[in-house]
Amino acid sequence: MKKLFTLISVLVLVFCMASFTAGAEETTLVYGSGDYTRINPAMDEHCEINVLLFDGLTDHDGDGSVIPRLAKSWDYDEENLTYTFHLEEGVKWHDGEAFTAEDVKFTFEGIMNPENGSENAPNYEEVKEINVIDDYTVEFKLTEVNTAFLEYMTMAIMPKHLLEGEDWQSSDYFRAPVGTGPYMLESWDEGQSIVMVKNEDYFAGPANIDVLVFKIVPDDTAKAMQLKSGELDLAQVTPKDSKNFEGDSDYTVYDMTTSDYRGILYNFWNEYWQENADLIPAINYAIDRQAVLDSVLLGCGDVAYGPLQRNRYNYEDVNHYDYNPEKACELLEEAGCVKDEDGYYTRNGERISFTINATPGDQVRIDMAQIAATELQAIGLDVKANVPAGGIDWGGQECCIIGWGSPFDADDHTYKVFGTDKGANYSGYSNKMVDEYLLKARQTDDENERAENYAEFQKVIAENPAYTFFCYIDAMYVGNNSIKGIATDTVLGHHGVGIFRNVCDWTIN
Repeated sequence: MKKLFTLISVLVLVFCMASFTAGAEETTLVYGSGDYTRINPAMDEHCEINVLLFDGLTDHDGDGSVIPRLAKSWDYDEENLTYTFHLEEGVKWHDGEAFTAEDVKFTFEGIMNPENGSENAPNYEEVKEINVIDDYTVEFKLTEVNTAFLEYMTMAIMPKHLLEGEDWQSSDYFRAPVGTGPYMLESWDEGQSIVMVKNEDYFAGPANIDVLVFKIVPDDTAKAMQLKSGELDLAQVTPKDSKNFEGDSDYTVYDMTTSDYRGILYNFWNEYWQENADLIPAINYAIDRQAVLDSVLLGCGDVAYGPLQRNRYNYEDVNHYDYNPEKACELLEEAGCVKDEDGYYTRNGERISFTINATPGDQVRIDMAQIAATELQAIGLDVKANVPAGGIDWGGQECCIIGWGSPFDADDHTYKVFGTDKGANYSGYSNKMVDEYLLKARQTDDENERAENYAEFQKVIAENPAYTFFCYIDAMYVGNNSIKGIATDTVLGHHGVGIFRNVCDWTIN
């Protein structure tokens, strides 16, 4: 009997150990990602990976409201235009060094330094002075009100001890970044994958999933195929590809609202548009936006007429440029354009002819460029769609399919995108009234005044278009049903960025 009892005890112990080992098995989520040449949130934006590796002083909740992150609280001295941030104590960089107020000062001074060429610099134009009070207190003194300031404190904080004295564009650090975020970089196989492991010491509590693999799959069609084959657990796909997963019990399709619009960006540094910008309203009338929405996005989005439609400050009473090819031709002829013997409009003896570029691998943009070119050809404009093999050449092109969006404060992706010579103004658009209204809207915290100024901004940009707006798109994500906890209660940004907002709560089995 004793031997039997001993044998049973051993078997129970073995079973318990096996159960413990099985329960402790590492969990891994494989995400279908675009490619990266560097991970540099101070210079670049709209990258999903930033929120995994880094933290800002502030963050957003599901409603888009600003909440604490590395800053546990803050004060605002309205009279002296001074924000004082009180930082979380005991936070560690992934290499074990302590996070302090010196890192905060270093980060924002680096972004504001014109020599570093950050597209995010316009967000901090009002900052005149950053002072470290102690290791866990830092103050920002402003010259003018910037109502979006707390919004811009979501910027990833960078480690002074690793970046001081480095080139902020080309440092090797951006190929092996160290942050404070919920995940740490483990390996990077260029063009293949980026592997991150959870930060066990994360100050806000460790994530549930042990390993995140960003598998590099630049082509949209390939992402859908690899989801089906099980090579990917989660990916953003086109609306057309998402239909292949509907009704499949192994997958969940997430139709997520974004502030992300698509349209044609014109390169106003290019001599062609300096001479022909007055033809853009005619081009606007020639595009059947509803047809683009229905055929490319299968209705997953909204017809677009301006940059703030999915923002609280949208002003609807502007020219929507509803599809009207007859009106397009009328405007072309009023501008002195006449058709040649082949049926194409000419101006001063030169055919109206340009090329719309689309990003390689982005099937939605490629389809939009092709449809736009076809519709413009139909009214007599010699327009072609092109997918440049080497990617978009911002300075050398005539125009391309653009995507931007303002999911939070309306200042974001308006001031720096449409303002003259601002960091993310890749079109070279310049309009004094746009500059004036955007600045006024930024520098008041009166809701009525902001609404009035954003309304005027939208009127001017409709009358003097920077873009031909097409559609607002929904972000279609497909995930294996083994993933639980993905929050769908927020408006995502450009490229559908934001799905990883609550990644620490996710589980996978």
